[in-house]
Amino acid sequence: MKINGKPYRTIWLAPDGWSVEVIDQTRLPHEFSVIPLRSMDDAARAILSMQVRGAPLIGATAAYGLAMAIREDASDEAIDRAVAHLAKQRPTAINLRWALDEMRRAVQNQPREERVAAAYERAALICDDDVETCRLIGEHGRKLIMDIARKKAGAPVEVLTHCNAGWLACVDWGTATSPIYQAHDAGVPLHVWVDETRPRNQGAALTAYELGSHGVPHTIVVDNAGGHLMQHGRVDLCIVGTDRVAANGDVANKIGTYLKALAAKDNNVPFYVALPHSTIDWTLSEGMSIPIEERSADEVLKMPGRLPDGSVVTVEIAAPGSPAGNPAFDVTPARLITGFITERGVCPATREGLLSLYPERAPD
Repeated sequence: MKINGKPYRTIWLAPDGWSVEVIDQTRLPHEFSVIPLRSMDDAARAILSMQVRGAPLIGATAAYGLAMAIREDASDEAIDRAVAHLAKQRPTAINLRWALDEMRRAVQNQPREERVAAAYERAALICDDDVETCRLIGEHGRKLIMDIARKKAGAPVEVLTHCNAGWLACVDWGTATSPIYQAHDAGVPLHVWVDETRPRNQGAALTAYELGSHGVPHTIVVDNAGGHLMQHGRVDLCIVGTDRVAANGDVANKIGTYLKALAAKDNNVPFYVALPHSTIDWTLSEGMSIPIEERSADEVLKMPGRLPDGSVVTVEIAAPGSPAGNPAFDVTPARLITGFITERGVCPATREGLLSLYPERAPD
């Protein structure tokens, strides 16, 4: 995707050939900043602090973090330590563990002197695979938007999304936003309702930043406005991303997704989840087994913003002394989901639906 006319991915190999550079998402939308990651510890901190975030990008960053660790020490013991350290940074997004498992398989049977090259090659492939996967998700999802557009006789298709499942959450294109970008680029009139997505405002800060940079019409709304918009016929479909999908079709996504799905169900609004193959956790039979990350209360009690003089500060917004809880995700049951948009096509949000697209995952 492009920022000020220049194409970017969210992570790329630096000119030195071994470190990587990423966009610091904690500074968006007020400042566009690129930072280097020169070690496994740098990658781990970037994941934990959410300088990089979004399930696919977390996986890609962890892959390069492990490659940098192997560059320092390619022994089995060091690899095991690095995998364990990186895996614990964000517990909900399955892409993190998936990417580390892929990296381990790529190097485990290699001679020690060949492990560094094998690790960097696999990390690059993980990134390239994510780009192509998200492009294909966009192709399949675009058809859903175009089907609605044909029924609206030129009126914009109204899409509601939650959190940021855009190219900033992936290596490029995004999951939930890829259909939106591709429909927009194909000339389909559309408008996006962007949930602000408290507490970190990833919709207002990141999704709106992306859509604005790409020229997609959009409006930021408070998190609890979605049901009101649906009641008044102002939402044609919802598309969200996910951090982990259980084998039965239950979905873990940013906190508040469940409430959007309930409102969509009550108002007969189609509710789709866009996801890559790497986000499906075939080992979990249902969503309530997904670990839910509890993040710092400061994310609820404080908020960054830009002052009239251009400076960016963090301010307290809550009653002094009051505690805050901060579960980062919730689980949306499969029964509330209209369907999944994947790189292989669209399917029902059921075990059978997933297996229709991924038959190789069927039990023997």
